[in-house]
Amino acid sequence: MAKIKETKPVDRRWNHDTYGTYLSGQAAIDGADAVAIEMERRWGAGRLRLLVDTPLREKFDRQDLLYRQAIHHGTLEELQRQATRMIAAYRGLNLAAETVGAPKLSPVVWEVALADGTVAAIVRSYEDGAKINRERRLVVYTLEEIGRMLDNYRQVVDTKIVFPGATVTTIRRLSIEDPLNGVPDGVSLEDTLNDIPAFQ
Repeated sequence: MAKIKETKPVDRRWNHDTYGTYLSGQAAIDGADAVAIEMERRWGAGRLRLLVDTPLREKFDRQDLLYRQAIHHGTLEELQRQATRMIAAYRGLNLAAETVGAPKLSPVVWEVALADGTVAAIVRSYEDGAKINRERRLVVYTLEEIGRMLDNYRQVVDTKIVFPGATVTTIRRLSIEDPLNGVPDGVSLEDTLNDIPAFQ
C-alpha cells in the first residue's frame, strides 16, 4: 500500500515569503501611505471622503477594504495592484473635492514666546511651516519634530503622565519608516522570513 505524503500548503502572502518580496510589498504600501499623508495634510484626517458624494465615498471605502485585505492576506501581486488602485482612489477623491470647491485646511499655527524673545511657531506639517511668513525671531517646529524632541526627554513625558486627566488616545506617524529597518544585517533578498516572528 502506497503512502500518501501530506504536503503543507505554501503560504504565498507577500510578507511570508522572502526579504525581497517583503521589500517589494512594503514599497507598494509606502507609496499608498505617502498619498494618504498628502491628502490628510491637505484636507484633514478622515475628512476627504466626507467631502464627496455618497456613491464615490462608497467606491472609495470598497477600495480601501480591498487594499487592507491585500495587506493582511494577499500575494505580492495582489498587494501591488490594490496599492496602485488605492492611490488612484485618493487622487479621485481629491479631484472631486477640488471640483466642487470644498475648503482645504488652513495652516494652523500656535505661537509661544521663549525666554530669550524668540517666538516658537508650532505647525502640523512641513508644508504648513513653509506657508508661514518667517521673521528673524520666529522659529518653526512641526508636530513630528516636537514628538522627536519628547522622545529624547522622557522625564518630561513621564512627568506629564502622573498628572490626572492627561490621556493619549491615538499616535499616528506623519512620515514613512525606512523598510530596511525591519531587515537584519547579513541577509539576502532570497532569504525567507519564516524565522522572523514580526513578519508572520
